[in-house]
Amino acid sequence: MSEVKRAHTFPNGQCFELVHGDLTLQKVDAIVNAANEFLHHGGGVAGAIVRRGGWVIQEESDRWVEQHGPVSHAAPAYTTAGKLPCKYVIHAVGPVWGVNNADERLATAVFSSLRLAESLGIHSIALPAISTGIFGFPKDRAARIIFHTIAEYFKQNPQSQLGLVRLTLLDQETLNEFTRIWDEEMSRQTPSS
Repeated sequence: MSEVKRAHTFPNGQCFELVHGDLTLQKVDAIVNAANEFLHHGGGVAGAIVRRGGWVIQEESDRWVEQHGPVSHAAPAYTTAGKLPCKYVIHAVGPVWGVNNADERLATAVFSSLRLAESLGIHSIALPAISTGIFGFPKDRAARIIFHTIAEYFKQNPQSQLGLVRLTLLDQETLNEFTRIWDEEMSRQTPSS
């Protein structure tokens, strides 16, 4: 079950949606995993992705780290999606709240995920509220950063082939906070719905 709570269309037609639903069930080209730098997918969003998609995602993640080293905010990793209804999982490393430059690191993780999606030929992507779970990033602050970063990506890349970016949130508390910030922040963008 997925329910679109808010939607915004950017000037060149790209759509940004705020959705209440399960990230692992999104029928898009790729989903973004809120990962740690070693791609150990034990809990939270990462654990759910491996449980639903299969152990192959963890195996490919382990190989990625063996070949490339720890994943940074600026350079996400990607794997296939196993049994998930998408082609790829992009593994973005968001910051733990309280580290230096946490805001900038979160923005970089989101922007870099969209850039990687573009390089993989992806047309639709779903992402979670990166860093707001066990990494402790304040939800309202994260919402503003994520919304601004997605808008900035399309401003800098007006001809992007990414036609749909879907921010997909499962828990009600996060959804409520992101919806509140959407109503404050996205109303300043034009055109919107």
